Formats: sequence, structure tokens, C-alpha cells
Amino acid sequence: MTFSSSVRGKRVPDSTSALLAEAKAILPEAVALRRRIHAEPELGLALPATQRAVLEFLAGLDLKIATGGATSAVVATLVGARPGPCVLLRADMDALPLQEETALPFASRARGRMHACGHDAHVAMLAAAARLLAAHREELAGSVKFLFQPGEEGYGGARILVEEGLLEAEPRPQAAFALHVNPVVPSGAIALRPGPILAAADVFRAELRGKGGHASMPHDAVDPIPVACEVVSALQAFVARRSYVFDPVVLSVTRIEAGTTFNVIPETVQLEGTLRSLSEVARSAARAGIERIIQHVAAAHDVTARVEIEAGYPVTVNDAACADFTQRVARELFGKEHVIAMAAPLMGAEDFSYVLQRIPGALAFLGVWPPGEQEPAPLHSNRMRLDEAALAHGIALHAAWALAYSERAPRSRPVAT
Repeated sequence: MTFSSSVRGKRVPDSTSALLAEAKAILPEAVALRRRIHAEPELGLALPATQRAVLEFLAGLDLKIATGGATSAVVATLVGARPGPCVLLRADMDALPLQEETALPFASRARGRMHACGHDAHVAMLAAAARLLAAHREELAGSVKFLFQPGEEGYGGARILVEEGLLEAEPRPQAAFALHVNPVVPSGAIALRPGPILAAADVFRAELRGKGGHASMPHDAVDPIPVACEVVSALQAFVARRSYVFDPVVLSVTRIEAGTTFNVIPETVQLEGTLRSLSEVARSAARAGIERIIQHVAAAHDVTARVEIEAGYPVTVNDAACADFTQRVARELFGKEHVIAMAAPLMGAEDFSYVLQRIPGALAFLGVWPPGEQEPAPLHSNRMRLDEAALAHGIALHAAWALAYSERAPRSRPVAT
């Protein structure tokens, strides 16, 4: 990692050494905010109750607050006591369409909606960090933008905000950081890696059209069902034999729909699935392979195919210098035993990738393994729980990112993907 000559080798500023204790002191307020949001989850880009909770929590702080645009985003800016860089800290706000089954006293009151990805915790940690940093304004060089972002779960909220000028508005961020909780990582640990940390996610859909008929006379019909089965096998063989093992893709057919009753050969079969990849090279090759295989397998059986591939979020790529910087800050805050260097990326996806495409930064995972659980429910489970005590580590890291970066901004060293 390369730092500027004026800061190379320096420790995190002394003001950050007490941040964890301060974060623990403010933790009850953060937990209360998290539980309020958890009980009233909202989906998509319009999150009025969540936005209101954030604004009420930030009220009275020395922040410049902006809302509006096409979403319920909140952008709060803290201006430090002296000139310096601008750091963007981001938390996503939206929930998932799941029926909660945790039996928590603050469980979702909205049927079919749940904070199963920890975004309620993300909001609480960032809002509490804003309070903490406001108390350290005199020690802050530059400024901090606290972004509370709707629409991460498939709506591309980050992309919308970038298109609206989030990264061009003054003060312009020079680096961006985000935390994501993970209930299967040891509680309080920080896990990350340089380069790709999360995958690109695309959706593919296909309609195979044959000729319907009586199930007792398949020779008079063109049955699309065995063709669909062959397509699934061919797609899996493509991944196993044609994708590069060190630039992997994950391809899963997750929905097959056809037919109405036992004695009718249907005319059509609907296929749907997901493609995950870690580079644009692998992504392009896999998308071309999906199209080619479905079309040609169908044609071999006199079936017509219509294929649609919907581009999702791009690969989330951590700037190498910012990832190294994060590891150093976390080690000095929590001890090296609480920092995990991830050996490989995860194949989930994140729209924070749109921010990291434009400015250097890093996304890290915060372990929130629930105490007493041997096999905790993972993210996106309707039984997902978390260790709220670990949120103090997230509050402290957000604050330390800002204070430490203002003292020793790392030079960007992108990792090729």
C-alpha cells in the first residue's frame, strides 16, 4: 500500500483510540433506532418512515442535510474544522419481501416485509457515527458525507443517486466506504479483501415454444419440457467446462414453469435464473454462452426460443489501497485478531459497486454472529438475527474511517478485474 510521504507509517490519529469506548456509550441509542426501523420495514426507493427515523435521529447536529430527488435518500454532510478531503460513508435502508419468523419483540409489524439483510443495522451504525463524529468536529480535516440510501435490494438506488450527481456535488468525495453486517462471521470481526469482493448479478429468462398436444401422442406435438431439461444440463456443463476456474461464474436456473394438467403437453416452458461473475470478461462470455446454448439446443429439437438477459449490479471492487487502509484502521481499533483477510469474494451483489466504479473506496463485512447460536441463519433468511453488541464496532469503524482518512488519505491503487 502507498501513502503520501507526509503520512506514511503514521498510526491512526490519537483521537480515534477512544472511539470504541464512545461507540459503546452511544450503542443503546443506535440499538433503539435499529429496532424502530426493524419493526417498520419498507421496500424499494420510497421509504418515508425510515427517512423520518433518520432525520429525527440526526436532528440538532451540526450537519447540512439534503433530501429529495427520485428516492427517499438522506445525505448529511459534516464539515470539519480545517480543510481536507471529503469521505463518503454509506448505509442502505430498504428491507426485503419476506415474512419474518424470528419471534423478536421488535419483529416486523408489516406483513411480508422484513429487514433480513441487516440494512436496519447499517442505518443505525451510520447515524450513530454521525453523532459521534459531530462531537469530534474540531479534530476533523475536510468533510464527511453520510449517505442513507434506499433501493439496494434490486432497485439500483446507488445508481440513481450517482446519476443525480451525488459524487459531483460539493464537497466532492475522494473516497467511499461502507459496512455490511454478516451473521455467519464472528461477532465484532471485520472481514474484507482488495479487488473483487462481491459479484456482478444478472438475470436471464427464456421462453421455449413448441407445439402442444395430447400427452398420449407426443409424436403429434413438439414437447418443450424435455428441451428445457436439456437446456438446464447444457448450461451447467458450460459453467463446468467452459468457464475459467480462476475467474469463476455461478449460473443457477431457479424457476421452470410449464403445463396445466397431467395429460396435456404444453406449448411453452418458462425458464428463469441468475448469473454471477467476478469480471466483465467472464460476465460477457457467460452471457453469450447462455444465449447461444438456449437458442441452439432449442433449434436442435424444432423448438423456438426467446432469451432475455437483464443486466444487474456490476462487480463490487475494493480499491487495494483503501482496503489496506481499512485493515490498518480496524487492527488499530480492535486488534489484529478481529480483522479477517477474505481468501475469496462472495457471489452476492451490491449496488455500492456503482459508487466504487467512480471513486476509490472499500466495502467491508462486520461479523454479527448471534450469541448462543451454533448455526446462525444467513442473510436473506426470514430467521436472520444479529448480535446488536457488535454494532459498536461498526459505529467506531465508520468514525475512524473518516478521522483517519482526513489525516492520511491513501493514494488510489485500483485492482484490475
